[in-house]
Amino acid sequence: MPLDAAIARVTDTIVARSADMRRDYLDRMRRAAEDGPRRAHLSCSNQAHAYAASGPDKETLAGHRAPNLGIVTAYNDMLSAHQPFERFPDLIRAAARNAGGTAQVAGGVPAMCDGVTQGQAGMELSLFSRDVIALAAGVALSHNTFDAACYLGVCDKIVPGLVIAAATFGHLPTVFIPAGPMTSGLPNDEKAQVRQKFATGEVDREALMRAEMAAYHGPGTCTFYGTANSNQMLMEIMGLHLPGASFVNPGTPLRDALTAAAVERVLGLTQLGNAYTPACDILDERAFVNGMVGLMATGGSTNLVIHLPAMARAAGILLEPEDFDAVSSVTPLMARIYPNGLADVNHFHAAGGMGYLIGALLEA
Repeated sequence: MPLDAAIARVTDTIVARSADMRRDYLDRMRRAAEDGPRRAHLSCSNQAHAYAASGPDKETLAGHRAPNLGIVTAYNDMLSAHQPFERFPDLIRAAARNAGGTAQVAGGVPAMCDGVTQGQAGMELSLFSRDVIALAAGVALSHNTFDAACYLGVCDKIVPGLVIAAATFGHLPTVFIPAGPMTSGLPNDEKAQVRQKFATGEVDREALMRAEMAAYHGPGTCTFYGTANSNQMLMEIMGLHLPGASFVNPGTPLRDALTAAAVERVLGLTQLGNAYTPACDILDERAFVNGMVGLMATGGSTNLVIHLPAMARAAGILLEPEDFDAVSSVTPLMARIYPNGLADVNHFHAAGGMGYLIGALLEA
């Protein structure tokens, strides 16, 4: 089926507008890739420092024949969305060994929760944290010991910061690995009723706290469709998640299987194999248009109107506000997820989720 004419026009406009910057960006990425796997060019002393604590993987790493995956993690156990990442490095290392490769935690990045800092001075750091995250991820990957990269992050400024880093190190094959949403708790409409009763003095603070804790009750992303879950949708529709991975609950066999499959997939895309696919080739103009389409089709977070242009610019692509308007004018709203409806992201996923959404968009 031919591409919708309006979507084709906005894509062509972005390509033309970005031509010089995109060409310079891709030239940098090709130069970064032309020497092949970087570990081979490190001195023996450099490599010994990098492999000293790698235990059973030391000999494999020193041999250069197996791909090495760099893990950049935004783990902390204060964010429910990021707490599941505590066990992911062990899962990823095991999956890498099973696929004939290795994996190392390259570094960590900060991750703050706007849900905690709202109304507090810490909220003033929120947007700035995106660039700190990009820089911290860049520091992690600057050691040049990795043949591919995987990023563990979910929430508001974290994924945009990680995408900026992924684009900057765009010569590396890349995968984003999600943690998944928490299971559904107290429905949002019931929580809102308790808040209203507290405001009018009908219930006390203890009752309000019980309701809030029943809504945000366990590991995983908050289940409303805010920036965090919009980020997850974007990573899948832009080609950085495994298909179907975004909204599988943490701590389930399927979640672990998808994590292992993501590792196997990205290790198969390195320069050591026959299917080299760097992130710079995934993050092209079409990927960002797909992201805007997904944002409009799902009623996603308006914060992405700030973040998507920053992510795109890191890949040599210029997005303007009128691009969002042009995409919006022809993209139907296909989902009603709270706060744009009563359903949460678990209901969205159970109703067909990203697979159904992308299939329907492809048909149009």
